Amino acid sequence: MSIKQLFDLTGRVALITGGSRGLGLQIAEGLGEYGAKVILTARKQNELDEARAHLERLGVAVAVYQNDLTQFDTVEPLVQQILADHGQIDILINNAGTTWGAPTAEHPLDAWNKVINLNLTGLFLVTQAVGKLCMIPRRSGRIVNIASVAGLQGNDPKMIATLAYNTSKGGVVNLTRSLAGEWAQHNITVNSICPGYFPTKMTKGTLAYGEQRILEHTPLGRLGSDEDLKGLALLLSSDASAFMTGQNIAVDGGASSV
Repeated sequence: MSIKQLFDLTGRVALITGGSRGLGLQIAEGLGEYGAKVILTARKQNELDEARAHLERLGVAVAVYQNDLTQFDTVEPLVQQILADHGQIDILINNAGTTWGAPTAEHPLDAWNKVINLNLTGLFLVTQAVGKLCMIPRRSGRIVNIASVAGLQGNDPKMIATLAYNTSKGGVVNLTRSLAGEWAQHNITVNSICPGYFPTKMTKGTLAYGEQRILEHTPLGRLGSDEDLKGLALLLSSDASAFMTGQNIAVDGGASSV
C-alpha cells in the first residue's frame, strides 16, 4: 500500500465532539481534506452552522448535530441518529472539553462536576456508545482522545490552578491506555493527543494571565498554531497508525520534555 493510500480517509466517517471551533474544527479541516465525511457535535447551533459553512467552502463533506454531552441520557440516542443517517462511524475524535480556574481550597463543587462531567464522563459515554453500536460489531475503528499536557504533569504553582481540568485530563490519559488494551481484540485503536498551549477560547484566560511564562518554558518559543494538530490527528485516524494504540502524545513545543 502506498503512503498516500495509508493516509487516505475517503469513504470514512469521522465524529468530532466539540467540533464547531478551536482544535476540533482544525482537526475537522485536516480529516476532511483527506476525504473523510466529518460529523460535528457541539452545544451551540449557531457555532455549528458557522463551522459547517466554513468546511463546505473548503470542499469538506460535513453534517452537524447539536448536543450537550453532559446531558447523559442524550448521548446514545445521538450516536444512534448519526448511525441511522450516515451508516457508520469509523473515527471518533473526543475533543469536547471545558476548564475552570480556582485555588483548590476554594474550588466550587458544581464547577468540579461541570469539568468532570464533560471532559471525562461525557467522553466515556460517547466512546461506549460508538464502540457498542458500531466499532465492535464492525471490528474496526480509530478513537482519538484530545487529552492535554495538563494530564501528564502537575500544576505550575505560578499559573492559575486548574485541579479539576488536570484531574479530568489525567483520567483521559489512563482511559486511553486502558481502553486500548481492552478493545485491541476488536481491531480498534485508542490513542490520545496531549496539546500544550494553543490560542483558543478555552485558553484565553490562562494566556492573558501567563503567556510570557508559558513561552519562556517552551523550547520552541511559541504557542501552538492552527496547523500543529492536523498531521498527528490524521496519522492516528488513518491506516498509517494501524500498529499504534494506547499512546498519549504531547504536542507542546517541547514544554513537557524539560
